[in-house]
Amino acid sequence: MAAADLSTHPGHLARRLQQAHYLLWNAMVSEETTSPQFAVLNALVAEPGLDQRTVGERVGLDRSTVAEVIGRLIRRGLLDKVRDPQDGRRFLLHLTDDGLRVHRRLAVRAARMSQVFLAPLSGEEQTVFFDLIRRVADAAEELRHPAEPPAGRGADGGEPRRALA
Repeated sequence: MAAADLSTHPGHLARRLQQAHYLLWNAMVSEETTSPQFAVLNALVAEPGLDQRTVGERVGLDRSTVAEVIGRLIRRGLLDKVRDPQDGRRFLLHLTDDGLRVHRRLAVRAARMSQVFLAPLSGEEQTVFFDLIRRVADAAEELRHPAEPPAGRGADGGEPRRALA
């Protein structure tokens, strides 16, 4: 069997793209605050007072990852969590003053880094690139979280399954 041409494998290319992003992020934005941590800060600038689950949904992080990211941001003093007055089981997240300062500083750096990252593409190509990569990412998200069947229905949308006696 001949060797596979990895330049035609999307996973291989996505990994290379992620590696390049990671290197640029560390060099141009921050070695201390990761890209997912910045995404959480950014989500809370856009919508202060979200709960942890909703933040994870907004930035595309699974439950365990968003819990870890939020824990680190709280330990660094960049986030506060307060009990939701309407639902005592939930905590709402807010940026601290330090969190707002870090976000402001990193947002400028992240914008510069994105320009460098996308420099090989023309403006029109960047638009197409974003459209295509969003479509693939959205489709991948659907694979990860298939739509739930309506309550009382089976996974195929038909009659509920009955347990065998």
